[in-house]
Amino acid sequence: MTDKVEPRTAATVVLIRDGEHGPETLLLQRNRAVKFAGGMWVFPGGSLDPEDWEQANGDEAGAARVGAAREAAEESNLDVDPDTMVQISHWTTPEAEPKRFYTWFFLALAPSDHTVSIDDSEIKDHAWMNIAEAVSQHEAGELGLFPPTIMTLRRLLGYMSAEDAMIGVAARDPVTVFPVFAKSESGFGIMFEGDAGYASGDLDAQGPRHRAVMVDSAWQYQHEGVDVGVVRLDGA
Repeated sequence: MTDKVEPRTAATVVLIRDGEHGPETLLLQRNRAVKFAGGMWVFPGGSLDPEDWEQANGDEAGAARVGAAREAAEESNLDVDPDTMVQISHWTTPEAEPKRFYTWFFLALAPSDHTVSIDDSEIKDHAWMNIAEAVSQHEAGELGLFPPTIMTLRRLLGYMSAEDAMIGVAARDPVTVFPVFAKSESGFGIMFEGDAGYASGDLDAQGPRHRAVMVDSAWQYQHEGVDVGVVRLDGA
């Protein structure tokens, strides 16, 4: 038996802007050589630093905003005002993972007067992607995304402009997600509250489905037969 790894507090910011065919978001590709999330496309973000807590006088919500803005500056050279961010969600890494984070997700309008630049070390590439196109590429197995990333992008589908997305997200309560990782002979996935196997960790448990399962290199979301109070994570 090994001790459960306690999650570190982290923050990420989903930067959006208006594009020719709808809202776009900034995605960063992590170096394939790094141990954690190598090669994956992510939003700017990371663990909180002591200075983040100090600047927020020990307040976690404030420190998360400061940390998200700092990470955006460090990883993409974009200057974001923490006070303008809108909270989307909290995600906690499943207990089965060796590295765990309690991550605050924020949405913010991208500044128009800065150019993205990356360190070409931890971050090897970047792209402004149309949100709908990013979702389509992932579902086709062409864009590597973690479940929190693809689920967040799906929550932003349907908005006609970046400002509409900011208003729409601000009108919703942030969702708190504690996924449970599981695998069986049929495959692997993560289960969310309301799934028949959530408490037991049994991916093959019969009953309601509230989970994301990996199929052909893409995360497919299932929300079937669950109680009416179980909120969809994709915003549909």
